Amino acid sequence: MVELNGAIVEIPGEYAEASLLDFLREHQGLRAAKYGCGRGLCGACTVHLDGSAVRACITPVSAVEGRKVTTLEGLAAPAGASLHPVQQAWIDEAVPQCGYCQAGQIMSAVALLAERPSPSDAEIVQAMEGNLCRCGTYLRIRRAIRRVAPVRP
Repeated sequence: MVELNGAIVEIPGEYAEASLLDFLREHQGLRAAKYGCGRGLCGACTVHLDGSAVRACITPVSAVEGRKVTTLEGLAAPAGASLHPVQQAWIDEAVPQCGYCQAGQIMSAVALLAERPSPSDAEIVQAMEGNLCRCGTYLRIRRAIRRVAPVRP
């Protein structure tokens, strides 16, 4: 069993050796986390495990047993009543270009802000450097994070 986006979910035996990403996409139908590199290097598959950002492509589903997993689909208020502030900032700053990496970018940004509510520019860059964006929207990503949290010098 795993708590997935607020619901208790059974992990079927056939997924015991699978990656968390495969379980989320294939079994749960949650498509926001993307397969990028398959090695945990690009960040496209980032989700939260007990509130911390992890790469779902290299996290075995067996490692999430009894824990709390949150995907981009689980960030919004219940029943999608409103977006998470970081999701809204992404829209306000027109961050996405192709959009492929953006779910992972948002999940990393949310984890950063949970840990450091007022990060410096250097902390933002450091926290986000593991998330690659082939379209180069890094400046808009930083602006969106700043929109949500005041940045200290």
